[in-house]
Amino acid sequence: MSSAAQGAGLNERSPKFLTSPDKYVSIGTLLDDYAKPDARDLLIERFGDQGITGFLKLTGATNNVGNSDEVYYFEEGRRHKIIDTTGKTISNGSTKTITVDMGSAGDDKVVAPNDLVMDVVSGDVFLVTDTNSLGKIGGGATAVTAGQFVIETLDDAAPARTLAAGDKLAIVGNMHAQGSAEPGSFYEPDVQRHTQTFAIVKNKYEVNGSQATNVGYVNVGNGDYRWFIKGEMEARKRFEDLREMTLLFGEQTATAFQGAGNEGITGSEGYFSAVNDRGIVVSGATADGLNSLSEFDAVIKLMDKQGAPAEYAMYVNRQQSLDIDDMLAGGVSTQLTAGLAGQFGAFNNDADMAVQLGFKSFTRGGYTFHKHDWKLLNDPTLLGAGTAYHGAMVPMSQVADPVSGNRAPALELNYKSANGYSRELEHWVTGGGVLGYKTDGTDKATFHYRSECALITRAANQHVIIKGA
Repeated sequence: MSSAAQGAGLNERSPKFLTSPDKYVSIGTLLDDYAKPDARDLLIERFGDQGITGFLKLTGATNNVGNSDEVYYFEEGRRHKIIDTTGKTISNGSTKTITVDMGSAGDDKVVAPNDLVMDVVSGDVFLVTDTNSLGKIGGGATAVTAGQFVIETLDDAAPARTLAAGDKLAIVGNMHAQGSAEPGSFYEPDVQRHTQTFAIVKNKYEVNGSQATNVGYVNVGNGDYRWFIKGEMEARKRFEDLREMTLLFGEQTATAFQGAGNEGITGSEGYFSAVNDRGIVVSGATADGLNSLSEFDAVIKLMDKQGAPAEYAMYVNRQQSLDIDDMLAGGVSTQLTAGLAGQFGAFNNDADMAVQLGFKSFTRGGYTFHKHDWKLLNDPTLLGAGTAYHGAMVPMSQVADPVSGNRAPALELNYKSANGYSRELEHWVTGGGVLGYKTDGTDKATFHYRSECALITRAANQHVIIKGA
């Protein structure tokens, strides 16, 4: 082999040495290609704090332990009843006698003989003289068929108006003759039992061993530049947000799911589901929600009918918050609303404490309202993307259990726990030696999050949900 060939082969396998000065890399080019990056280590939160967790804590929801798959709780029904004749038949047999047909046998038990009922529109008062299932005044055979009862005007005059299906009658008392027998019937107390099931909420985050040792430019917290730390923190916060939203928007299913991977899921009644079903749901005249004092006053009248407490926390989206501010600005100038000195009862009567927590308080119609922006309803990646809900109004008082007499806050967060083991907020890590976690044979660490919880909305009839038109 010639020396030239040997040289060519050597150059193919070895570095080539350049002798002319213009072939060397200049110091400027070297800095352009290999200069140390001037990287800022601050991670910019361009959307601000995106956490939405906090509604349950700020509304005073208490934690309670559950040790069964279901939680039963009881609520007292109405002491007095309205007889609603919607869809029923009313026959005006004479100038003073009226027959009400409630439908099938036993439905006439809404009243008893000798009851006094009032037409809630005209104020006319009637005496119940005959019922099919409970007998008639003075005994003897009844003159009506199954499900019917007869009422006669108490003053023996024709009623002020003719009753028709859909009219409402209120039971306002009863009258008995001298020496008459004691009533043969009585009204059972109305106590309603509710069943709440638990929701199991899960999430996880994984990092392999190589990524766990990579160091970046960004300080993800406490001087740590390992990016997986940021990923784990985000996974944990996302889990907490998902857990709270499950408690807010969950629903109970009519029957358990049967598909693969979701067998046995029965759902869990969330806050909005409970209030939509049993509470006060109001809509404003426009898509923006409540934006006038007349609309707000209509809500207060509905609250009056439910025996609502005098103090409420309002969690609203930005538009509803601005509308309320406009109402207050107009109301104060005309003395329709007033900022009373004693309007901060939920905050130890301390205005500064209310302000520090982000509440703005006002009074109207004997009620005190503490307004707070609700990030959940403003976030464009959550409910801020639509107009399903504009806000909620939560009673800031305790309600009494009609069975035990114990008093509890309006919202109660339950979680499974027994003998020191709690499923409120579980967190554990598995891995194949990565980060020191030696539980399996994988080259990764897996962060697990789990919670088994249920929210009880007590006296849902006193809670308010605000929607648009």
